[in-house]
Amino acid sequence: MTNFSQRLSTGISGLDTVLDGGVIPNRTYMVRGVSGAGKTIVGYHFLSAGMEHGEDVLFVSFEESATELRANAETLGFDLSEVPILDLSPSPDAFLDDEAYTMLSPSEVEGKSTATELRDAIDEHDPDRVVIDPLSQLGRLSSDRYQFRQLVSSLLSYLKRSGATTLFTSQPTSDETDETLAYLCDGSVSLSRSDQGRSARVEKFRGSDSQTGPHAMRIDGGQGIRIFPRLVPESHHREFTIEPLSSGIDDLDALLGGGGIERGSITLISGPSGVGKSTTGAAFARATADRGERAAVYLFEESKRSFRHRSESVGIPIDDLVESGNLRIDAVEPLSLSTDEFAQRVRAEVEANDTKFVLIDGTAGYQLSLTDERSDIRRELHALARYLKNMGVTVVLTEEVQQVTGAFHASDNHVSYLADNILFIRYIEVRGEIRKAVGVLKKRFGSFEPTLRAFEIGADGITVGEPLDELRGILTGTPTWNEAE
Repeated sequence: MTNFSQRLSTGISGLDTVLDGGVIPNRTYMVRGVSGAGKTIVGYHFLSAGMEHGEDVLFVSFEESATELRANAETLGFDLSEVPILDLSPSPDAFLDDEAYTMLSPSEVEGKSTATELRDAIDEHDPDRVVIDPLSQLGRLSSDRYQFRQLVSSLLSYLKRSGATTLFTSQPTSDETDETLAYLCDGSVSLSRSDQGRSARVEKFRGSDSQTGPHAMRIDGGQGIRIFPRLVPESHHREFTIEPLSSGIDDLDALLGGGGIERGSITLISGPSGVGKSTTGAAFARATADRGERAAVYLFEESKRSFRHRSESVGIPIDDLVESGNLRIDAVEPLSLSTDEFAQRVRAEVEANDTKFVLIDGTAGYQLSLTDERSDIRRELHALARYLKNMGVTVVLTEEVQQVTGAFHASDNHVSYLADNILFIRYIEVRGEIRKAVGVLKKRFGSFEPTLRAFEIGADGITVGEPLDELRGILTGTPTWNEAE
């Protein structure tokens, strides 16, 4: 009887996570997808994982020769030299043989011969794990759909009776071959690829729960497949005390109610380009690192070199903190990284280093990471921010709003609902001169100063001035004096 509590690793840690620990032994699993989606590589992982645990394995190939399989696997870092391979790929000699059966009209005898070869290989090697790539090829060796279904059903039953756990691949077909296989298997994983990237989704998994998808996927030379499970915030929690944390700037702390922002809170800093959002975020990161806690800064719109140089030039030096290990700076290329992969990178940073502060600098750049299947920045950013909050991490997000002056709004991407605190900085024009003003729109965990203050960035850092109580209409961008001078 199958032991549902026991799991077998697929050899892909991210896929094991999605499958709630791996596959159930002595069952059959299907990996489907178009050509080049990565199906065969999943088979490499599956057999390699079995060999690492001392299991006997068997690879059945209907398309590639044994020589080609081993060579292609080696380019991805897999050694199949010790893997028994039943090579059922088409032979060049068959093309030259006038007596050979055509692919358009295969005979029943041919199908029986293939079944016999499969049975003999299973009996000879008595494998614990079997990969058949692709099983849909048997459809060409069957005279009709009924014979194909009977042949596959009996093969999978024979493998189960032999004690093997089987993984087979299939490509979408114009007939019902692919759907027939999906019906007969115990579980199926679909791989897809597009201009936005690769993904994996569990479509069926009998006898177990699994994480809903799609989940981002990457194929790397030397590493094979990596799958990045979607972040489930409610599965993560760490005890922490909500307490005020200083920004390191007394007047900014006063504007925020006297103590700065709270541990485990989410703060949105919004404003137009160049107004000082990143610099303000850097000040919070610096203050965290100065307290001896680790902070991580993720840059979506700036290089590490530029960020470090600019911080130094405005009186917020960070090189010493980077060198001490209290501060991590990570420049992210959004078009090469999915949101799932980025979330896993942040999670690894938080859990491996007990990181207490995260700055995500540039929600617009973050949005570029979204695939066409997940076009809503709010859902993806919500999951990441909620995870960080559950872990007691203080989060600062910066968002660029497009309007320099005019009607005020805190967010162009409607992510302000995520924030416990909203700090906005904007340009104002006073007597023909461009100035800046800063204010607090929201603070969930306490009171805040409801005034607007002058805001400047100079060689000595950030200066938050006195309340601009002599002006009115500041939020329009073109204020007027309260009294005629």
